[in-house]
Amino acid sequence: MQIWVDADACPNPIKEILFRAAERVQLQLTLVANHGLQTPPSPLIKAIQVAGGFDVADNFIVEQLSEGDLVITADIPLAAEAIAKGAHVLNPRGEQYTKNNIGQRLQMRNFMEEMRSSGAVTGGPPPMNQRDRQQFANALDRLLAKLCQGRENKEST
Repeated sequence: MQIWVDADACPNPIKEILFRAAERVQLQLTLVANHGLQTPPSPLIKAIQVAGGFDVADNFIVEQLSEGDLVITADIPLAAEAIAKGAHVLNPRGEQYTKNNIGQRLQMRNFMEEMRSSGAVTGGPPPMNQRDRQQFANALDRLLAKLCQGRENKEST
């Protein structure tokens, strides 16, 4: 199991939380973006720069991830593809996407995209605040505890 990050739009405070978590639970953390990224020196943390272009980083993540991996992204279509491959998905505000809610999220995303293209809706989500960062950190800790417990149970059998 490893953690994949759609790093093009991932806020820096969230990356910092992920760096600490990867070290704490000893999981490989891979950030994927179409621009260069700074990462702390660690054998567990790496950054991959992909070519620029629409969904290039997303496609790379989907191609590389394995069942049971964790993907951090706010990109709903990427989340849907990752879930279809058996990955766990958490957005940078701490919401977990699952088979049970991803269809609804895709529909809402498509609806909002139509509204924006017609000029009816402008702007995006509010800026990330301390509460959002704490919510993400808590959700990540809960999910990693659950996933690492499952990994330990598999290794002991």
